Amino acid sequence: MKLVKHLLDSKGAEIISIAANASVLDAIKLMAERAVGSLLVMDGDALKGIVTERDYARKVIIKGRASDSTEVGEIMTAEVVTATTDQTVSNCMSVMTDRRIRHLPVVDAGKVVGMISIGDLVQAIISDQQEEIEQLEQYISG
Repeated sequence: MKLVKHLLDSKGAEIISIAANASVLDAIKLMAERAVGSLLVMDGDALKGIVTERDYARKVIIKGRASDSTEVGEIMTAEVVTATTDQTVSNCMSVMTDRRIRHLPVVDAGKVVGMISIGDLVQAIISDQQEEIEQLEQYISG
């Protein structure tokens, strides 16, 4: 089974982040520019929270707040669920399903080293299953 570190090796470990005092409008613009659904909220190297499109919809739009005057820190999730590089893809899928989240920051030795999404996990599981199917086909024909 693949580990999170294998996912990061193949997809890259870029960290897209924003400061807690940035406006929500800036966060949404950055998400759109980078085609991502969440941003890590960082203070230097320290993870302070995560802000997602879902946070924006539920905590800004529905409540009639102004995107340009609301700060990211006001709507972010401060208690962030994280993964480690040695966790399995399957374990992360369980965590994300149980917690109903779509993004997991990856932390190694107290430092953020990447981010994985539910899409990354599904892709890895499909890849593993395809490899297993090919091995079985070779064994059967073999």
